[in-house]
Amino acid sequence: MIKARWHQLLPAWRTRSATRLRTQIATYAILGLGTVVIMVPFFWALSTSLKPRPNIYLYPPQWFPDPLRFANYVDVMSLIPFLTYARNSFIIVAGVMVGTVLSSSFTAYGFARLRAPGRDFIFLIVLATLMLPTTVTLVPLYIGFNKLGWINTFRPLVVPAFFGTPFFIFLLRQFYLSIPRDLEEAAKLDGASPYRIWWDIFLPLSKPALATVAVFTFFTTYNDFFGPLIYLTDDSKRTLAVALSFFNGSPDAGPQMHLLMAMTVLVTIPSLIVFLLAQRHFVRGVITTGIKG
Repeated sequence: MIKARWHQLLPAWRTRSATRLRTQIATYAILGLGTVVIMVPFFWALSTSLKPRPNIYLYPPQWFPDPLRFANYVDVMSLIPFLTYARNSFIIVAGVMVGTVLSSSFTAYGFARLRAPGRDFIFLIVLATLMLPTTVTLVPLYIGFNKLGWINTFRPLVVPAFFGTPFFIFLLRQFYLSIPRDLEEAAKLDGASPYRIWWDIFLPLSKPALATVAVFTFFTTYNDFFGPLIYLTDDSKRTLAVALSFFNGSPDAGPQMHLLMAMTVLVTIPSLIVFLLAQRHFVRGVITTGIKG
């Protein structure tokens, strides 16, 4: 009896197992194909960065450079002050990350936990500023920074970060709303002020969300071309994003594609390192912010 039932269930089990296996194979095949498609531009940039200039426009294209010319990277480092530009970029990135994380988290705590007349209306106004294009505020900001004497300094790029970013305020507010109020009430009974509660309770508990904000801020600031181009005039204050345009070439000579791709590969390395190191916290932060609901 039992053996008969087992033989009846076996075909159904095999069918479900085969279906699950086919689904997994199809999923991995689609993901693998997508990975290849995404990696092709980066592989082409890496290949071009190792080619001699005459081999760049060969037809059919040469996917694997022959000969390998690592001297392109040496030329990039010698033609521009690469280390100076890298230092400028990381000074700006570090300042903006600190300012954005502190100001946005503090503002988000106020909108999530503190009670005040018109709090929700003010929060809507903050979110409404997301609809303002950068070009609309560029001229008044430039005039204001010019009157302050901040042009050709890092201040126009760093100081605004200490006044909060609307999107990150919204992101952190959603996360703070998921933190149990019992922790806050217990801290109040112990005499903790709102500032102490924010610093000792909310910040340690919101590390995944803060990591998400930090990663977003890093990529946005590190890849910013428009801001440094507008506010920084001295060549010694340029950033890596602006330095990429130096290899576009003149109208007569054309772009130096082999050097441009070598510079691109060098500039991409910090972004890859940051993403790989923060990937776990980044994904967890996006999942736990509550944006889904």
